Amino acid sequence: MTLPQSWARHARASPERPALEDAEGRRLDYAALEAQSRRAAGRLHAAGLRAGDRVLTSAAASLELAVAHVACLRLGLVVVPANTAYRAPELAHLVSDAAPSAALVDDAERSAALQAADAALAVWIPALDLPDAEPPALDVAAPEAPALIGYTSGTTGRPKGAVLSHANLEAGAEALRRAWQWTPEDRLVLALPLFHMHGLGVGLHGTLHAGACARLLPRFEPEPVLACIEAWRATLFFGVPTMYHRLAEAPGAGALARLRLCVSGSAPLSAELHARIEALTGQRILERYGMTETLMLTSNPVEGDRRPGSVGTPLPGVELRLEAETGEIQVRGPNVFRGYWGRPDATAEAFTQDGWFRTGDLGERDAAGYLRIVGRAKELIISGGYNVYPREVEEALEALPGIEQAAVVGDPSDEWGERVTAYVVGPDPPGLSALREGLAGRLAPYKQPRALHVVDALPRNALGKLQRHRLRDGRVAPETSD
Repeated sequence: MTLPQSWARHARASPERPALEDAEGRRLDYAALEAQSRRAAGRLHAAGLRAGDRVLTSAAASLELAVAHVACLRLGLVVVPANTAYRAPELAHLVSDAAPSAALVDDAERSAALQAADAALAVWIPALDLPDAEPPALDVAAPEAPALIGYTSGTTGRPKGAVLSHANLEAGAEALRRAWQWTPEDRLVLALPLFHMHGLGVGLHGTLHAGACARLLPRFEPEPVLACIEAWRATLFFGVPTMYHRLAEAPGAGALARLRLCVSGSAPLSAELHARIEALTGQRILERYGMTETLMLTSNPVEGDRRPGSVGTPLPGVELRLEAETGEIQVRGPNVFRGYWGRPDATAEAFTQDGWFRTGDLGERDAAGYLRIVGRAKELIISGGYNVYPREVEEALEALPGIEQAAVVGDPSDEWGERVTAYVVGPDPPGLSALREGLAGRLAPYKQPRALHVVDALPRNALGKLQRHRLRDGRVAPETSD
């Protein structure tokens, strides 16, 4: 079964059951979701889109975006989610690489940037203000057909598109339904963006696959989230460590106590924050582990010991192995993608000869089989749940006046998981605020450094290779930080 077929099943069996709501109280039951997504699919088809065409989406979470996303998958289109914080160069790369036929965008600046990248690109708002037409047969995409291309940083620093099939998406949602005991009675407060796998692949897909309901919030703010949990009688909340850090500081944090399950992911949750949430609310956060290329891989149990600092054990259908007692995590299963869009060499490099995906993360297991992430073989930084590739930031820094060399690392942060920290060499480097202003047109805010060190030279080995680990020893105090 594909996800569109799963959703259609719920529309037939429980048409009046609520599926999606928004902060204004608008609601779609499963019958309305089926009807509105059918209408949207007819409009997209009449506009010339056909199965296999790519559609870039970049918009705040809304009922309109969710309906358009469902319509795209029902029609057999391939969704390309793009971060709403992306700037023109970042969007241009996605357009050049994925060659979308259309884009759904809710911002004039991003619309202009996309059309500058490709004048022939059709750009519409998520509400799809287009002529109505009868759609072709829906929900008929084959399980192996591409459904989504999720862009993720890779070894070159240029984002690569991980092609996820309909079968991958369904396997990922089904594993979570079983592992988290997700039922139609569950009510999820979803304040995660729908361009990220945590919000889209876990929150939206998981909710609709379980026949449950989600309330979509356009952005995360602690007070509205806590108020929604109380007033809406929510049972689930999914967030990243940065969100839990802010919730713990909010006056109404006790509202978390009423939830059946709090899930954290996209970045490591510190044991200290785990303990703080439990002391405040009685909630033991469930931490899980996944990637764009694989969806979710492991999870702490719903019933059983949720261990701080651990991401639990493999989800149903997932096989996991380590290269050594402490080594690279390798996985396989129906949730694992088959390759990167247009990158056969990168795809070959990503898999072992016997077909296991190399995650690039280093892990170790305890005696009970719980997995702990101990580092990354790759140099990826995860800040606030988003991937930041150091070389991309370094190249942007070295283009600024007064900076000759730059190196970027991730420092541990209770709030962000990792804080993007820059070390720069140059005759007259800017201060942190001016530096961030200089990067504003080139990099999304989450990629911009939050701490700055001005140094005489960057540490290198005899071959001239940068030694990043020597930048994390704390011997140089930051000039300033946010």
